[in-house]
Amino acid sequence: MLEETEPEWLSEEVKTGTTIIGIEYDGGVVLGSDSRVSAGATVVNRVMNKLSPLHDKIYCALSGSAADAQTIAEIVNYQLDVHSMEIGEDPQVRSAATLVKNISYKYKEELSAHLIVAALSLAMNRDGSSGGVAYIVTIDEHSTEEKVVLGNDLPTFFDQ
Repeated sequence: MLEETEPEWLSEEVKTGTTIIGIEYDGGVVLGSDSRVSAGATVVNRVMNKLSPLHDKIYCALSGSAADAQTIAEIVNYQLDVHSMEIGEDPQVRSAATLVKNISYKYKEELSAHLIVAALSLAMNRDGSSGGVAYIVTIDEHSTEEKVVLGNDLPTFFDQ
């Protein structure tokens, strides 16, 4: 009888890359991400803010190639500013998401980036394991407040 052996992937190290998440709740959205930037197996930056403003109250979480994701965010930010001036009001989050989708699809062969777009939310990323930082963006209908907190100063879920 043949011996059963487990597949190789069960014993190999798991490499997950960037983690970004968007969670909708009653009253808003939470965006989150890790803060590490890697090139292959090497961490090249432990404290990159992967949450990027697209407009006053619209943010995105970035993953994939840092340069590609940041470029998409900058292009969308510029286009939303122009669009906002043309219509005389703030753009809708749907407009931002559509711009991200269109650019990502048009250049899908050249770019390696993935973005989550959200608005009117609390956006945060944290990497406490590396002593990184948390970038917290509180967005409400009246203002946007950005805050940076050092990883060592962040409470954990078990803190009283």
